[in-house]
Parts: sequence; C-alpha cells; structure tokens
Amino acid sequence: MATIRRFGVLSQLRSEASHYVIRFRNGRARQSGRGLVFWFRPETASISEVPMDDREMTLFVRGRSQDFQTVAVQGSVGWHVADPARLAARVDFSLDLRTGRLQGEPVEKIEARIAGLANQTVLQFLGQAPVRALLDAGPEALRGQLQAALGADPSLAEIGVAVVSVRLTNLAPSSELERALQTPTYEALQQKADEATFARRALAVEKERAIAENELATKTELARREALLIAEEAQNARNRAEARAEAEGIAAGAEAERIRVVEGARAEAERARIAVYRDVAPGTLLGLAAQALAGKLDTIEHVTVTPDLLATVLGEFRRPPTLTPR
Repeated sequence: MATIRRFGVLSQLRSEASHYVIRFRNGRARQSGRGLVFWFRPETASISEVPMDDREMTLFVRGRSQDFQTVAVQGSVGWHVADPARLAARVDFSLDLRTGRLQGEPVEKIEARIAGLANQTVLQFLGQAPVRALLDAGPEALRGQLQAALGADPSLAEIGVAVVSVRLTNLAPSSELERALQTPTYEALQQKADEATFARRALAVEKERAIAENELATKTELARREALLIAEEAQNARNRAEARAEAEGIAAGAEAERIRVVEGARAEAERARIAVYRDVAPGTLLGLAAQALAGKLDTIEHVTVTPDLLATVLGEFRRPPTLTPR
C-alpha cells in the first residue's frame, strides 16, 4: 500500500519496491515504475498501484466422477503480474488519493477469474474417469493438467497475469464413499490379522499339546519305572520270605532231628531200663518201689493203702523167686 501525505495543494506518494505505480494525468500515463516517490496535485492526477509480488490463492473444487461419485480437490494456485501496464488497463487498481488504499478489490477479481478457469479444468478432469481410477492416479495427474491449462489460457495472458505454480494437497471422495472403498482393504487387513492371531493361537495350542504329551510321556515313564520298582521290591520280598522260610525250614528240620535223636535216646534208655526190670522178681521190684517211696516221704503228706493192695504185696513176698535160665 502506498503512503500519501498532503502538503497544501500538493501531495506526496511513496510506494514500496514490490508495487508498480502508474500516474495518469488527463487520461495519459505520465509516470510509472516500481518503488516511486513523487509529488502530484490530487485534483488533476489519477494513480494506479499494481502488486508485483507472487500471490497464492486457495483452490477447493468439488465435482463428480464418471460414475457419479463426489470427489473433492484441494490445493493452491500461485500467480503473479507479468505485465502491470496491461493489467492496470484491464483491471481497476486506482488508489484513493487521500488514504493510499485501493478503491476496489482488483486482486479478488483476478483470483476469481483464475478460480473459474481452475474449476472448469478440474470438473472436466474428474468427469473423464471413474472414482477408483481417479484415486489410483492420485492428484499428480490432475496437477499437471491443471498447470498446463492455466499456463496456456489466453484470457490470463490478455490481462497480464501468469500462473507460476499449482499444488494439490488432496484428492478424496466423500466420507461415506471413502469408508466404502476402505472396507475391502480393511477387511483384507483384518483377515490377515485374524489369520496371524489364529496362527499364533494354533502355535500356542501346538506347544501346549507338545508340553502335555511330554508331561504324559514323563508320567508314563515314571509309572513304568515305579511299576518295575514295585515288581522288583515284591520279588525281593518274596526272595527274602523264601530264604527266611528255607532257613526256618532248615532250622526246624535240625530241631526235629535233634528232638528225634534225643527222644530216640530217651526211648532207648527207657527200653533198656525196662528190660533190666523185666527180669527182676516182683518182690524185688516192690522193694525198689518202697525204697523210692521212702525217698519221697518228706514230700508226701498222705498215703492210702487198701486191703487189696496190701494183700497183693504180701502175696508177692510169699511167692518163691523164679529162676531165670542162663
């Protein structure tokens, strides 16, 4: 924006280097250039100030694809003034000589023209292909076509404006269509994730099964060894019992043999003793019995002698001795 100061009937204009100033007097250009400083009479002068810096405008276009799907394009277009004199002749850049501000909105008019051309190009591009092809191609194809169309458009060259850059940041369908398009990919990714989860679970189950089989095999082996140990212990117990029974049998046999020998000796001695007494006379036997009885008198409290017993004893004493032939 130019700075204007008034001093009586004269005014001074001071402009920046980024602006091109044209001073008209009586309908003819008297002075022009960038960053000018000059004096003028407000009642006879008309001044235009054209910006020479690069400008950038926002671009947003919503159109339909060939298959009637809504697609939104977002980006920016950079432009600048290529011929300020021509632009000042076609678009009003007049200044208010009291404030130094533009009287109208010429920049907005230029950007509106660029936006109209860009919208037309974008809509034509979107309508030539289905939405899937547009999304697969991405914004780069549209950006190249849009920059070529704006750079070669004669209506911009006629007013002295040139497009210097086109940037597209997004080419996207509606949110509903985007979700619908994402669904197959999402389902495929989810299926892969599920498969990976199932594979991990299957691997975990397989490992658990292997562990369980290992534990079962270990338990089976321990049970088998325990059974063998029990069988060996039982066999050892039987062997010990048999050995003990055999030893006891041998001892019993030896004891029985000893008893048999002792009892045989006793029986033989008794038979010999009886044989000795067999040839002795009854009276002598009675005498021996009486002698034995006399040796026991101190322990015998009562003796009962019946008449029959006495008669028998006396009878034995009267009987003559019997001689044994030699």
